[in-house]
Amino acid sequence: MASSKDAVVLTVDGHEVRVSSPEKPYFAELGLRKIDVVEYFIAVGPGVLAALRHRPTTLERWPGGVFEGAKLSTRTDTSGDAFYQKRVPKNAPEWVPTARITFPSGRTADEIAPDSVAVVAWAANLGTLTFHPWPVSTTDVEQPDQIRIDLDPQPGTDFSDAVRVAPHVRELLHEHGMQGWPKTSGGRGLHVYVPIQPRWPFADVRRAVIAFGRELERRLPDRVTMSWWKEERGERIFIDYNQMARDRTIASAYSIRPQPHAPVSAPLDWDELPDVSPFDFTVRTMPDRFRALGDRHAGLADHAHGIESLLELAERQERDLGLGELPYPPDYPKMPGEPMRVQPSRARRPAGEIT
Repeated sequence: MASSKDAVVLTVDGHEVRVSSPEKPYFAELGLRKIDVVEYFIAVGPGVLAALRHRPTTLERWPGGVFEGAKLSTRTDTSGDAFYQKRVPKNAPEWVPTARITFPSGRTADEIAPDSVAVVAWAANLGTLTFHPWPVSTTDVEQPDQIRIDLDPQPGTDFSDAVRVAPHVRELLHEHGMQGWPKTSGGRGLHVYVPIQPRWPFADVRRAVIAFGRELERRLPDRVTMSWWKEERGERIFIDYNQMARDRTIASAYSIRPQPHAPVSAPLDWDELPDVSPFDFTVRTMPDRFRALGDRHAGLADHAHGIESLLELAERQERDLGLGELPYPPDYPKMPGEPMRVQPSRARRPAGEIT
């Protein structure tokens, strides 16, 4: 490691990674600096690389660190302290690989597609805390090779409620000949990854997840909801099926979430779920866990499944129950068969009612 007053140069996977302003506070309340964040990603390098390898990846950059009042820029408010970067930065080293992806609008972008821990460390120097990989690989960016089931607690529920739903997710996956791999979201939720064979386009994979969620909702109507509209979800766990729509991503395993206690998304074994809290896994604690246990998601990619059984379930739901398409995210173009994107309470208002 070479250093100067204003920068540190690390050698990672045979590449030199320059860390500017290494002493800059990133989680000031914890005493964590930029260099600590970079070194965290290096410490869990094999795990985070397994989650990102050869995947188009959006960077969630917090160049000023995480501090009270810091916020993320949005499409409608670009004044935030942090932002999503989809296109590869213009000053990227030549050893940073990219992949071209197509957004729902038809526009394209070249995103980074990490192939080494050096790429992850380089992105961390840019202020990247959370990596958002697509569920595709560079070999085929049109056909997902992962299903990602997002168990999203709604107001009145929390991580423990998601944990109580998780065994039913596992059971239903087994009924369809599938194996799931759970992880904390880094917040209140749970994610379950299911490796699949890359044979189906996004629309079919999303349809399979909708069928899965609807069956889970049928079995657990008081605990699970598939309603896109928040006003209809109640105190239940929302299965966010639109995480499988094109251009929607989930924070990768080992990503840092921008909260004061520096939590990270932690891969787990199923039998760990009842005994853990998302507060157990942070920038400070994860390296020791990784050294002791390795990557709990190691081998995930070796168990690819077909989704034929879930598509057959979707056909039965559509034929026998009359269940059709569900709303897409609001920034999508209108999709075939999609219902009106109108909040139910607004749709029920009498014509001409002033609000």
